[in-house]
Amino acid sequence: MSHALEMSAAAASAAPTPEKVLDEAVAAVKAKTREWARLPVRDKAALLRACLARLVDAAPAWVAEGSAAKGLSGPLVGEEWMAGPWVTARMMRLLADSLDAVAAQGKPPLGTGTRLRADGRLEVMQIPISTIDKITFAGFTGHALMQPGIDEAAARRQQAPFYAQQGPEGAVALVLGAGNVSSIPPMDVMTKMFVDGEVCVLKMNPVNEWVGPILERVFTPLVERGYLRVVYGGGDAGKHLVEHAGIDDVHITGSDRTHDLIVWGPPGPERDRRMAEDRPLLAKPITSELGNVSPVAIVPTEYSAEELWFQARNVVTMVFNNGSFNCNAAKVLVTAKGWRQRDQFLDLVARGLGEAPTRKAYYPGAQGRYETLLAGHPNVSKFGQAGPDRLAWAFVRDLDSANRDEKLFQVEPFCGILSETTVGAGAADPVEFLATATAFMNDRLWGTLNAALVIPPRLEADPTVGKALDRAILDLRYGTVAINHWPGVCYGTGAMAWGGHPSATLKDIQSGLGWVHNTFMLEGIEKSVVRGPLVVKPKPPWFYDHPRPHVIGPKMLSLDSDPRWWKVPGLILSAL
Repeated sequence: MSHALEMSAAAASAAPTPEKVLDEAVAAVKAKTREWARLPVRDKAALLRACLARLVDAAPAWVAEGSAAKGLSGPLVGEEWMAGPWVTARMMRLLADSLDAVAAQGKPPLGTGTRLRADGRLEVMQIPISTIDKITFAGFTGHALMQPGIDEAAARRQQAPFYAQQGPEGAVALVLGAGNVSSIPPMDVMTKMFVDGEVCVLKMNPVNEWVGPILERVFTPLVERGYLRVVYGGGDAGKHLVEHAGIDDVHITGSDRTHDLIVWGPPGPERDRRMAEDRPLLAKPITSELGNVSPVAIVPTEYSAEELWFQARNVVTMVFNNGSFNCNAAKVLVTAKGWRQRDQFLDLVARGLGEAPTRKAYYPGAQGRYETLLAGHPNVSKFGQAGPDRLAWAFVRDLDSANRDEKLFQVEPFCGILSETTVGAGAADPVEFLATATAFMNDRLWGTLNAALVIPPRLEADPTVGKALDRAILDLRYGTVAINHWPGVCYGTGAMAWGGHPSATLKDIQSGLGWVHNTFMLEGIEKSVVRGPLVVKPKPPWFYDHPRPHVIGPKMLSLDSDPRWWKVPGLILSAL
């Protein structure tokens, strides 16, 4: 079955930038291409830190605007603090630190260290970065798994390629911003400008263009010097800019359908001919992040009541965050057919969905996708109060994992739908499950962005199971693999590479090509791997049932924008 539903209905800009002004914006940044490319690296770091100070000042307005757009109040406002200014500020600071290292030594640090696996593959450790990180990311680790053949010397040699150039000419990047999470556009812009060395035109998505003026204020040091312009508009503006002769390359966060329209043209015989001849309509490079039917596989074993309830709330949080309008929202639970605790766990997930308040369905087209994807499914349970602008959480159990036509395996709902399926034979063997679940996630589910595996450390300590888990992590064709937690943690580190698995192609784009964030400026990454405890105490502030994220969010921003030890106790007390 083809990936046939668009993630969003069309949205109109409230104040589109006139075409003449779009042309002026491209011309203005193009005139600064070489200047930006050759600007001393220390000056770039200083500009970024000037933006960081402005971000801290703008954060309350940023959160207020986002909360109003998404209908958030009370503790839920904390979500906007974390998904907007906090993670943006964290990446901004870490990127400035890397630029200072480039100025001093020619390269950023090679992560926080490296580890050579028994099979010869290189892992570059990235989280935690600092001693304070060891407290704020307590128990969490993250590393980049490098592609085969890249040893430490090669990784070091290939790192930060833009800054290895002599007399670079630079280029003009167009960033087609995401409409769901307000940190995505600024973080994509920082990747293009400070990692790739390009001046930038950012076109805001009409859905969240409310954050555009705030970003213009945050990035005033770059805008005033002509290195960045922010523009507005819908599909017409995007098409005009993509085709503009002054644009050298494109980055898009959105849907695979929009990507293919840009790269191959409208569906039909002409597109088919172009694809057969490998002759894209777009004759310039494009990178992308395009969504995912995100799986969470629960390795069968005997879990305690506390472990089951924590992981059930963990899954519900992955669905709940941002109203489920996230490309990394949990969409398919993968369980073992013979797992004794399966019904108990699914009932706990249902309990959590019943506790979680329904959210404003602010993303265009959500109601239509919700109804279309649930139609014909007999095992649908709904939770919470639906209304004219909000959807009940939907939980679809017992999907047939062998059904190649199951639309919930092939279409990202981009709304509050969670599905569940079983794999394997009757026996709930962890080793067999890991192999079968990996094959199912790779071959049956659409997308290559992120996947999660849940497994107790005591089971992982078994040599046979541990080897099977390692094999699964290696084999999963996803850009991020998370152990015991939401892959969104990888996004939240600000430092680790985020994007689809590099096995995608322009003809079969899946979740996209290329990496964003990547503050250590690594080349040759195969995937990011994050790991956390099976149960985290105190409860993570992003959990749907945490009572104080609105208090913790501003303190996280304060700490990460300017790390000071005296700020840590207050943050810990808020978390408790």
